[in-house]
Amino acid sequence: MVTGRELLKNARERLEQAGLENTAMEAAELFALATGTDCRSGAAYGDALEAETDDKLIAAVGELTERRLSGEPLQYIIGEWEFYGLPIKVGKGVLIPRPETELLISLSKAWQGERRSLTVIDLCSGSGCIGIAAAKHLDCEKVFCVERSEDALMYLEHNIKRNGVKNAVVIKGDVTLTQTADSLPDADLIVCNPPYLTAQDMRELQKEVTFEPEEALFGGEDGLDLYRDITRIWSKKLKPGGMLIFELGIEQEEDVAQMMIQHGLKNVRWRKDSFGKVRCIYGIR
Repeated sequence: MVTGRELLKNARERLEQAGLENTAMEAAELFALATGTDCRSGAAYGDALEAETDDKLIAAVGELTERRLSGEPLQYIIGEWEFYGLPIKVGKGVLIPRPETELLISLSKAWQGERRSLTVIDLCSGSGCIGIAAAKHLDCEKVFCVERSEDALMYLEHNIKRNGVKNAVVIKGDVTLTQTADSLPDADLIVCNPPYLTAQDMRELQKEVTFEPEEALFGGEDGLDLYRDITRIWSKKLKPGGMLIFELGIEQEEDVAQMMIQHGLKNVRWRKDSFGKVRCIYGIR
């Protein structure tokens, strides 16, 4: 019989041979999932590493490793991922939260200052990670999470309940339609991580990204379709002094800045993420 530690080592070596990165973390997550433990804390995980395995556990770790080797994202296999310290359920049909997206929340917190009882609108809400984090970390009276995908709506509703958010409202709607905006109140803050990959980007996707929904990734030939529609429609929904924040794709800041200025937003600025890439842009009405 092999121990859990030997089983973990084998899984890591297989991931390394496939050229994957962060194999120690990924193998640990897969082993924890198979054993029903938490690789980040708790004695149960350590006990599982030292214990002898059985055929059932060997098969379970092997199956999970095969799924990862097929290109399936680790986050989908686990079934949830952390965003701004919050557990977010993810899976087929919804975009995976990325750490760089947390910059939207950090900027929102900095802007809030002494403002209270905010009305926030989260466009292209997906899993709800941004809207939920806003509800948990800002002083919000109401957060409206707007999403049109039936698959994503399932995750959105689950994540709102999972995180105990009482002031979030799910809105099934198309953010590119004026009637969707007309159905909502004016907002103090509008946040959005729209689809922004170009046609060229879509042809060059990493294998694991192809598992995520195309409609959450593809932003038109130049990647800017959603920015055009959202800026035109939703900048009018901001209260005076209200802020619109977008996440950006690579080298999109100048084009999006011009759109925002054209539609009357002031003090348009962009900010870099922790990786040194321009990631967010914001403007004030």
